[in-house]
Amino acid sequence: MSLTRRRGYRAQKLGAPISDNDEPLHTEEREGVAQVDYADSVRPSLTRALSIAIALLSVPHTVSATPTRSLPQTEDSTEARWHGHLRRDLVIEGRPARLVIPEHPAPGRPWVWRARFPDFHTGCDQILLERGFHVAYIDTNGMFGGLKAMAVWDVFYETMRAEHGLAARPALEGVSRGGLFIYHWASRNPEKVACIYADTAVCDIRSWPLGSGAGRGHAATWKQLLRELELSKKAARDYPYNPLKLLEPIAEAEIPLLSIVSLNDKIVPPAENTFLLRDRYIELGGDIQVMRVEEGTASSNGHHFTHPEPIRPADFIERHAAAFPSSDRHLGMRGSLERSRVQFDEMQKGRVAFLGGSITYNPGWRDAVCDYLRARFPRTEFEFIAAGNPSMGSTPGAFRLERDVFSRGRVDLIFLEAAVNDSTNGRSALEMTRGVEGIIRHARELNSYVDVVLMHFVDPQKMASYRAGEVPLVIRQHEAVAKRYDVSTVHLAREVTERIDAGQFTWKDDFKNLHPSPFGQRLYAASIRRLLSRYWAVRRLTEVAILEHGTPDPLDRFSYDRGEMRAPTEATTLSGFELVEDCDPRAGGVGGGVRGGFHNVPMLVGTEPGASLSFTFKGRAVGVWVAAGPDAGVIEHRLDGGEWSAQDLFTRWSGGLHLPWVYVLAPELDQREHTLELRISERKNPRSKGHACRIAHFVVNR
Repeated sequence: MSLTRRRGYRAQKLGAPISDNDEPLHTEEREGVAQVDYADSVRPSLTRALSIAIALLSVPHTVSATPTRSLPQTEDSTEARWHGHLRRDLVIEGRPARLVIPEHPAPGRPWVWRARFPDFHTGCDQILLERGFHVAYIDTNGMFGGLKAMAVWDVFYETMRAEHGLAARPALEGVSRGGLFIYHWASRNPEKVACIYADTAVCDIRSWPLGSGAGRGHAATWKQLLRELELSKKAARDYPYNPLKLLEPIAEAEIPLLSIVSLNDKIVPPAENTFLLRDRYIELGGDIQVMRVEEGTASSNGHHFTHPEPIRPADFIERHAAAFPSSDRHLGMRGSLERSRVQFDEMQKGRVAFLGGSITYNPGWRDAVCDYLRARFPRTEFEFIAAGNPSMGSTPGAFRLERDVFSRGRVDLIFLEAAVNDSTNGRSALEMTRGVEGIIRHARELNSYVDVVLMHFVDPQKMASYRAGEVPLVIRQHEAVAKRYDVSTVHLAREVTERIDAGQFTWKDDFKNLHPSPFGQRLYAASIRRLLSRYWAVRRLTEVAILEHGTPDPLDRFSYDRGEMRAPTEATTLSGFELVEDCDPRAGGVGGGVRGGFHNVPMLVGTEPGASLSFTFKGRAVGVWVAAGPDAGVIEHRLDGGEWSAQDLFTRWSGGLHLPWVYVLAPELDQREHTLELRISERKNPRSKGHACRIAHFVVNR
């Protein structure tokens, strides 16, 4: 079909009656187990992905493209509830319509546009509402997706954009004869469609309602179709708007398709509909996946079934129809997450750890990811390890990995974040590399099958770097490690910056802080879900899962890949230091705040100049983990009788907080036995109240 023919039709205002000769939907359903057929993965080209992103960046989400005709105002509006969400009932072009509104709309106001049967198989829509999608529908019953229906759909789309501020590219969702609508509209408006989800969809009117093949057809509906579309029986057999004839512009636009079918469907046989459409779409270079249910219900002649996995189409739609990004631009896709998927899906047991600072410690995105994993793998017994600890980046993470993450046994999947604290805390580029590389290498030494996802969270400094055309230093360092070890990354700092600059939300009113508001937590969770669902949409060969992760040569041979914490009781030759079994750094009038795990625990405490101790160890690096508070002093240290060096323990936060801080005093040692000598200096930071040194742990890189 020519471009002019596809897009040039404009019909007069319609007054068609709202009626249909549908057979009633049967409520009797049975459980089905879905299998998924996948075409070779055809992803959007870089040119198309960038063009979509640029287009979305250039138009704020509340601004609609200029309509080709004047828009009628919504004629009427009432409100009701739909599965716990606000449903706004409308009248547009004289036809009933509805818009279901999420409690927390996602940035850019993405939406699903349903064709026909809006109350059938609603599980996917309910999931998407919880994720911030709107769900829209206009009643074009009896119009069979013809040109008259398309004119109504054009007005409905323009109304959703102009009056309700919805995104430019919705996901189209069609059940049964709804396929006649979604494929026709997408072929006429491919630039306005993000993806298509078809549920037992009619793809050829000769199969249904005519019933000229293996299907039963429906004679009364066939007669109605001929009247509505103004077709003779002969012309109907060559109907130009059959979905099977409309695929070329859809494939050219690289619109991804997902379908679900019942293999015993006698009403819309998949062999004459979805499977034929799949084969043709693949021939055109399109990306299509097909979920298969073995049996539909007997009472519906196989056409209906209980949807086995509504989270699958919800993930598909969220991946492709989030208003921005519309591609994998903010996902660093490397390797696979197949080892953890097999563990969860087939072994039905999984241990998942979240390692990071306060953004991981606080509730929000982490809880949402846990909920997603439970929903995605409902038969799996999960154990979740919350190893977030405020103020801590990759250096302390490398030394506490065994204790805080692996002490309970094998871990299958780790979510790691350190970009905010590594940069905010002033770690050097070398430390940024050594910390993250150390965590990944050590984790894979402890379990060579563990999958890792690395996240780059946002702060104002990173936003400023991106706006200046630069990648922040910490992200450059962490990305180098991720590439080395085939670890996937989520570029949340870049995504937040670009979405703010696109006018979707603001830092001040919406995201609010580097510790995100609930709005920001939901955005983080959505991006992580997109990464996970992108990997797990396709079940790869199981053999991938039985292969261990490779361990390449390290980027830095002094990375903290064998980090461990050692007890303060291992110190010797104490002079002026004492072991306080239940140390509270605030005691004695010092004051200040404390972090969990750094008060009412054993610490070596010295408060006077000249206090000293020794610590003997075997390893490549050594340091101290201190509570650096308002009275933190300066220490002097040396290795193996060498030269003395000084380290100021007072940080820029110490005036009001006993900050847990790891000082790696000697990072590049031969791997042999060494002795660290430490003493409190007579010097001190002018902002400090005293000379204190409170050691909670020694740290060693074996």
